[in-house]
Amino acid sequence: MGKSTESLEEFYKHKLKHLSQSPGKDSGLFNIFSIEENMINGTSSPSYIRRTFYKIMLFKGNNVFHYSDKSIPVEGDTLLFFDPKMPYTYDPLKPESSGWFCVFKEEFFQDTQRINLRELPLFSGADHPVFKLNSEESEEIRMIFEKIYKANNTEYIYKHELIKSYISEVIYLAMQFRPSEDISLHSDANSRITALFHELLDREFPIESKTDRFELRSPRTIAKRLSIHVNSLNRAIKTVTGLTTTEHIFAKLTSEGKSLLKHTQWNIAEISYVLGFEDQAHFNNFFKKQTGMNPSAFRQV
Repeated sequence: MGKSTESLEEFYKHKLKHLSQSPGKDSGLFNIFSIEENMINGTSSPSYIRRTFYKIMLFKGNNVFHYSDKSIPVEGDTLLFFDPKMPYTYDPLKPESSGWFCVFKEEFFQDTQRINLRELPLFSGADHPVFKLNSEESEEIRMIFEKIYKANNTEYIYKHELIKSYISEVIYLAMQFRPSEDISLHSDANSRITALFHELLDREFPIESKTDRFELRSPRTIAKRLSIHVNSLNRAIKTVTGLTTTEHIFAKLTSEGKSLLKHTQWNIAEISYVLGFEDQAHFNNFFKKQTGMNPSAFRQV
């Protein structure tokens, strides 16, 4: 699989050698880049790996973005959010592509009460936050990115506070673009249990090493990890999501199985092991039941 995670420092090392700009003395937590400049300097598509930093992109053009096991085609003006927990890449940029992207560490927001990145649906790891923008929305977001770029190139002592306010504006506008029922947060006990369940499950993926192994295959194991009774877990998950705990676990296993088959050279026995199956035959039967294809056939698609 090769290198599995990229830090912001490593990102700068390979990105900035192609660009005329330098990271700057105070860019360790944040920076912003022009897609046009990337195109002029011939930077390539990013490797399919996880990052230790967040990324927000305003993209104009046609391309395909690959999140985990999903490939999402975009056209026109698109706002995209990239979660550190989820590996991603995208196809080579076409000459007419344009826009902006900013990268930042979680610590960039730690000294402010304005926003908690981990609590936002856009960075939950459970969705693929890609927003097709109309002309009015695109112009509104573009102007904010230009403000961010301008602020980042000043010596203003409070420029990072200003930039945080702009990023927060982009984030909250994006959530406004989505229907409210999709981003509503519940405060009851069932929803808190469900949120803890998803957080625990999300931390297990993506699997990055052949020595890793997914051990949370049963609701009882997960309930024990969360220190609650398995019946309480199952009831909460079913009430909030309409699906059973096992269905959620199987969906994660299927998604990760697809991702590993598509983006690694690991053999099927190795994939079976890291996903926690007793042997390859059990994984083959599971995968075919979930997808209608056996793993080797899926890999050839």
